[in-house]
Amino acid sequence: MSLLNDIRGPRDLDGLTRDELRTLAGEVREFLVENVARTGGHLGPNLGVVELTIALHRVFDSPGDPIIFDTGHQSYVHKLLTGRQDFSKLRSRGGLAGYPQRAESEHDVVESSHASSSLSWADGISRAFTRTGRKDRHVVAVVGDGALTGGMTWEALNNISDDNDRNLVIVVNDNGRSYAPTIGGMARYLNRVRTADSYESLRRGSAGFFHRLGPVGRAVYRGVRGGTHGFLSRFTNNAALYSNLDIKYLGPIDGHDFEALEETLQLAKEYSAPVIVHTITEKGRGYEPARRDEADQFHAVGKIDPTTGEPLGSSDAVAWTDVFSEALVAAGERRDDVIAMTAAMLRPTGLQAFAQRFPDRVYDVGIAEQHAVASSAGLAYGGLHPVVAIYATFMNRAFDQVVMDVALHRAGVTFVLDRSGVTGPDGPSHHGVWDLAMLQLVPGIRIAAPRDGERLRELFDEAIEVADAPTVVRFPKGTIPAALEAVERREDGVDVLYRGGSEDVLIVAIGPMAQLAMEVAERLRAQGIGATVVDPRWAVPIQPSIVELARAHRLVITLEDGIRVGGVGTRVRQVLREAGVDTAVDELGLPGKFIDHASREEILRDAGLTPSKIAQDVVAQVLGTRIPIARPAEDAGAIWLADEARHGEA
Repeated sequence: MSLLNDIRGPRDLDGLTRDELRTLAGEVREFLVENVARTGGHLGPNLGVVELTIALHRVFDSPGDPIIFDTGHQSYVHKLLTGRQDFSKLRSRGGLAGYPQRAESEHDVVESSHASSSLSWADGISRAFTRTGRKDRHVVAVVGDGALTGGMTWEALNNISDDNDRNLVIVVNDNGRSYAPTIGGMARYLNRVRTADSYESLRRGSAGFFHRLGPVGRAVYRGVRGGTHGFLSRFTNNAALYSNLDIKYLGPIDGHDFEALEETLQLAKEYSAPVIVHTITEKGRGYEPARRDEADQFHAVGKIDPTTGEPLGSSDAVAWTDVFSEALVAAGERRDDVIAMTAAMLRPTGLQAFAQRFPDRVYDVGIAEQHAVASSAGLAYGGLHPVVAIYATFMNRAFDQVVMDVALHRAGVTFVLDRSGVTGPDGPSHHGVWDLAMLQLVPGIRIAAPRDGERLRELFDEAIEVADAPTVVRFPKGTIPAALEAVERREDGVDVLYRGGSEDVLIVAIGPMAQLAMEVAERLRAQGIGATVVDPRWAVPIQPSIVELARAHRLVITLEDGIRVGGVGTRVRQVLREAGVDTAVDELGLPGKFIDHASREEILRDAGLTPSKIAQDVVAQVLGTRIPIARPAEDAGAIWLADEARHGEA
């Protein structure tokens, strides 16, 4: 009989014995491997926090005691223990989200999956509880050692230590890794503690000594356990890390030992002031393929064989990241001044090959995007050309540094934004839909959006030649499409991809939206409407060719995989007006709202970004029945409505 099947909420854990808890932990790991293998998701981080999550829910009373998971990719176990055991559609539309989500459960508090913010949340919630007289409630933040490399955690700790009159427990889930091994001076410090023979021998010896004394000895051991932990931390010198913060430190303890976990968490709960509980865990625990994976211990996986851990499906497809990786290595071969920088994402952003070829020309700064961008300005001042590779969604965190440190100082820095546009299953905090609207505000910036692999190589090489301004190269998640060749390249670098008869509609397609634009143009041509499709290549600034072509056409359609509000389409319209061009512009893109997890195709369909829907609307605009209305043409009577347009084929 399965214990996991009987868990419908945290209080169902209360009556379990130690042996039953160990059995439950095994069942949870089997469940995770079996289910995540079918859907893909964050496997390694969750396998590492099974005992810790069970212990947290036994000691604390969620949701009365909010549990905040930093980043949230380790929240699957939490979902299982709070009544969410249907993982059949994990990260798919209608199924569980891959991160905490308030709409799913009252036990989920923070659903932003950007790292290093949990302590600030915990600081605010605990202050609110104290100020409103709810001193019986506790706040728990679970933060990984990787997230501790982010500056926000230390800003929060500085404020938490300034006001010790609240019930706040900070659990450090220390497995030595974020995606890959955690980097930096603090990581080296924690690693010395994690691997110290003195710590392990002292912990085992003290526990064994007291337990040999029988019930009385065990009672004494429980009573002095806090002092023992304090001694252990002093013995390993780990408390020195927090010595100036005036926060109680307990640990380090074995994050897979139920008794140690519950005793220590109970002590922290009773302390009535902020406490740091340092737990040492093993990412991928209990699943040998994950433990053997040196890259990231199955941090995030696609669909895999649950027995072998091998990926399912074809491995021949080439990803956008792979093409960038090759282009970066080639640039490094040509130019000694090209260096690479990332924020704890060396492999995911494609820097691993460059790091192997040029190990002294790569800087991984940890989860510190603001520092990465400001530091890149300094590198540029020193005569280098930094290539800063970051997921598009995380670029939001460093906007001020892009403006004030890079752009203001006219620094030649190239930002490579992976996972731009719709990313799909990871949900609202991971869609890279803000970068175009956000970054085009920066004075002097140049933003490139390649439509295929050839253009990615080409535009990256052009970007690193710019020495007096920031440049951006953005591309989406997934497999790279077949090359789409231009029929003409204009003098300013704009590619004309398609000419379909008369100059009725100009479609300006940004990056990977080019193929969609081609399909729309074919549909329009079949209905007697001439279309021209262009790929600006450099989406920002707007090139003169776009203005010239817009002047000659009756209607302009812009297509982008970013939000419409303040997007490239908006900029096109403004530039046309400044140039005295009154051609109507319809800006198509994603809505200005948070988009739930779903497939890329589902999300684009919801936004009306399908060939049939766009073509249907354009026909109506050309005929004057939909705003914005195309300029009249002498041959407008030649346009006819096909059945699919009349009947609104989806």
